[in-house]
Amino acid sequence: MRRRILPGFGLTLGFTLLYLGLIVLLPLSATVWKTSSLGLEGFWEVATTPRALASYRVTFGLSLLAALVNGVFGVIVAWMLVRYEFPGKKLVDAMVDLPFALPTAVAGIALATLYAPQGWLGRWFEEFGIKVAFTPAGIFVALTFIGLPFVVRTVQPVLEQAERELEEAAASLGATWWQTVRRIILPVLLPSILTGVAMAFARAIGEYGSVIFIAGNMPMISEITPLLIVIKLEQYDYAGATALAVVMLVASFCLLLVINTLQWWTARRSSGGVA
Repeated sequence: MRRRILPGFGLTLGFTLLYLGLIVLLPLSATVWKTSSLGLEGFWEVATTPRALASYRVTFGLSLLAALVNGVFGVIVAWMLVRYEFPGKKLVDAMVDLPFALPTAVAGIALATLYAPQGWLGRWFEEFGIKVAFTPAGIFVALTFIGLPFVVRTVQPVLEQAERELEEAAASLGATWWQTVRRIILPVLLPSILTGVAMAFARAIGEYGSVIFIAGNMPMISEITPLLIVIKLEQYDYAGATALAVVMLVASFCLLLVINTLQWWTARRSSGGVA
């Protein structure tokens, strides 16, 4: 009998299920159980109050907008890092990961300082009558900041593996720049772009620390759903807080399904369509 260095399948599977059960399933189940005390009618009443609906519009609307913007500029950043050599390239590449390493509260304070009416950037916007900090625009800036690395790091490896010979062949056959992008480059990058955008969107809807310092947190205007959950917890309305948390949980599961589907599609395309 062949001796295994690592533990067998049964032991590792048991440990995996126990660990995931304690860390993931138990807290989520407790959230749903606490919400069930409201009943279906009570849950619907809490989840659809005007203040809650306004927070959904701010959270999901600005998160989607920030993810789409990152989908465009993230591809440009990834293209620059892969296709060009320039002084300070490694520094720029490291800066892309800064939102991952930077504490969210620090990011929020820094952005609020920069975009405040008297800040380095905010004063220039103020001259044109544009207020960024303490408005929904500030939320958009924060969500764009924290979401950019997801698109760049998803597109970058795919772009590195892309065959440049196809682009050169298209150019030699007389294809225009737009034809090369539309028929050769974009079909290869599209699955990874969609995956990166979905991941940035999923990350943005749950963001809290970097948003509350720059949002202004005005009910019905610039109040995000995570903040509303915290407010209900501070008011000892645990059932109401978990009701909103369940709404976010369902949205997260849907996004997780989309991300996994896109990753499966990407793997299938990269393997030449072989399942």
